[in-house]
Amino acid sequence: MLLSLAPMEGLTGHVFRRVHAEHFGALDRYYTPFLTPPHPGSSFGKRAAAELDPANNRGLTVVPQLLTKDAGQFVWAAEVLAEMGYTEVNLNAGCPSGTVVAKGRGAGLLRDVEALDAFLQDVCARSPLAVSVKTRIGVVDDGEFEKILAMYCRHPLAELIVHPRVQKDRYDGVPRRSIYAEALAAAPFPVAYNGDIFGEDDRDALLAAYPQTRHVMLGRGVLANPALARVLRGGAALSREELERFHDDLFDAYLAEIGGNAVFRMKEWWFYAQHAFANPLAVHRRVRKVRKVAEYRAAVEGIFASEAFAAIARFDTK
Repeated sequence: MLLSLAPMEGLTGHVFRRVHAEHFGALDRYYTPFLTPPHPGSSFGKRAAAELDPANNRGLTVVPQLLTKDAGQFVWAAEVLAEMGYTEVNLNAGCPSGTVVAKGRGAGLLRDVEALDAFLQDVCARSPLAVSVKTRIGVVDDGEFEKILAMYCRHPLAELIVHPRVQKDRYDGVPRRSIYAEALAAAPFPVAYNGDIFGEDDRDALLAAYPQTRHVMLGRGVLANPALARVLRGGAALSREELERFHDDLFDAYLAEIGGNAVFRMKEWWFYAQHAFANPLAVHRRVRKVRKVAEYRAAVEGIFASEAFAAIARFDTK
């Protein structure tokens, strides 16, 4: 079974990918946090260029994800990416952010299935790269997916990655795995699953119900437990010592990349990583108010020195 890392804005960029792979081994694929494609004739911006720089992704299989509703921009970006050596490009049809959706991008694409149909017909015909899609199952109601899926099935997608929630759910509630099963049964192309795989029990339940699953995308589970993919493949559980080493290298890498802003980037990571400890709230309290590098280092030293490690590092949605 393929295991990949989900595109999570501000969290799973090239710095995280590289450090994570160095400590825990590379996943089968990594999807970039969404990138806004450049206008035809121009280049990707500085942030996107860093994400896409082959030197920053050496040894990793990376799939760029684009956030757009403009077919011309998508195709131009695919041409630029092809010249850089990429072989696949992914369309973001799942971001639930209100500001993104209001602009008709991300999960907002699902509000107008006919327009998305025309978009995919155009880009699949003109893109020099294979086109995959990461999608939600609708905007408001599960019933929307029947029409959405029928539309996807009309196009030669490289893969459809299904996060079985609607946009209004954001990340709340339980994923509707039975709707993922509908895509597995109907699609003429590969289908992947994404949503709330936080441990072996979640993986086992998914495979027991849908044994034909071939690709699982991991997101929040890897941020809470960087060893999750190893565990799912039968390897050792995460230890306090290796989490500390991973943290230290990740923080140092962010410091080199963005200076003092690394503190705020790491605080985002701790929202998930706190669940590797027995008392996540106590961990949260130690880091929530720090602003400066020295304060942050002292807080983290205290966490690893005195906070009890959880029996199982697992993200908790509650």
